[in-house]
Amino acid sequence: MPELSVEQRSVFELLENTTRHVLVTGRAGTGKSTLLNHLSWHSSKQLVICAPTGVAALNVGGQTIHSLFKLPIGVIADRELEQDADLRKLLGAVELLVIDEVSMVNADLLDAVDRALRQARARREPFGGVQVALFGDPFQLAPVPGDPDERAYFRDHYRSMWFFDAKVWDEASLSVVELREIHRQTDAEFKTMLTAVRHGRVTAEIAHRLNTAGARPVPAEAPITLATRNDSVNRINSRSLEALPGKAKASVAELNGDFGGRTFPADERLELKKGAQVMFLRNDPDGRWVNGSIGTVARIKDTVVVEIDGETHEVYPSTWERHRYSYDSGTKALKREVVAEFTQFPLRLAWAVTIHKSQGKTYDAAVIDLGTRVFSAGQTYVALSRLTSIDGLYLTRPLRPSDIIVDRDVIRFLTGAEKVAIERSADGGAPK
Repeated sequence: MPELSVEQRSVFELLENTTRHVLVTGRAGTGKSTLLNHLSWHSSKQLVICAPTGVAALNVGGQTIHSLFKLPIGVIADRELEQDADLRKLLGAVELLVIDEVSMVNADLLDAVDRALRQARARREPFGGVQVALFGDPFQLAPVPGDPDERAYFRDHYRSMWFFDAKVWDEASLSVVELREIHRQTDAEFKTMLTAVRHGRVTAEIAHRLNTAGARPVPAEAPITLATRNDSVNRINSRSLEALPGKAKASVAELNGDFGGRTFPADERLELKKGAQVMFLRNDPDGRWVNGSIGTVARIKDTVVVEIDGETHEVYPSTWERHRYSYDSGTKALKREVVAEFTQFPLRLAWAVTIHKSQGKTYDAAVIDLGTRVFSAGQTYVALSRLTSIDGLYLTRPLRPSDIIVDRDVIRFLTGAEKVAIERSADGGAPK
């Protein structure tokens, strides 16, 4: 497990030694996931981790919000929340609730979490007295709007769909801690450009620099393409696989238990050929690759041999576990148990991937295809910030002002939020 930086350690101690509700945010590559993972293993508090989607929950070894709190799908509003004795015991034992990818959690869902905790614990204070730690970057991912009726509900009842506009914050205060030390990029100029894209402050000079760098011809062995649309990604991957000689070999995932829906952490059916470009979907415990590493399939037998940077590695199937929390009345402690397993090679075809699925990944080089237009706030920032250096940037078309979309509600919230000062290393820089 990676060592924490000085500022990550400061945030860990803030969560451990206070009962403050905290949003842990920061630019891409500042180590939010590393900190959350450390917290899950080393916190002395009775803690549960949840996330808005199945894949996000799997990535942090937690449950989805809906399954943990047994909440109905869709707008919850003032619907009655059904809670059995086991759920009340579970929620009654929680001291720290961690929500990852909180930017995808809408205000109604966070209010339902607040109500569920108050109801289960029979306590009137916000979140029933439970400390809440939220992880995520609102500049990267936004809550997904529902059908027209749901959108109308939010317009009538909330200032915005965002978690920070939930009504619970009328009674509770949310402190913001921003991680500032970027571990992904080392080039100061590129870091400055990415910050400008994140905040929607791109000057003509910055746009020219990015466009000039991105206009270089793509090398014969093209790096991964990050695209806005699923159909573009599927077309590139299918066409590239078919162009390779030989017959594709398939690996079908093994499923045990109730995995809850059809959203899996890897392809249920993975087709590969020798020469296929692949991306790793998990970190290797021995450090030979990380989540997002790109390689080429060298051989396929019972295992898959992948070449990365001139070295070959034998890759075995990985197992992702779906967890569920429960309360053990004997030990009077929360228990996390495995309820389902998904086993597959931790690989995905990687001539192309959607910008959304590139979230959390790091690439030395990538072709960024923004298509005819950018669809959502933060999309351009997510794509550019996957890169370790501007030297690895290739653009299928020049960036336009309309590609830089920043949500005004996010600016409003972060401008007015209470910021917490934390200790930083000497070279990490004081808050800017």
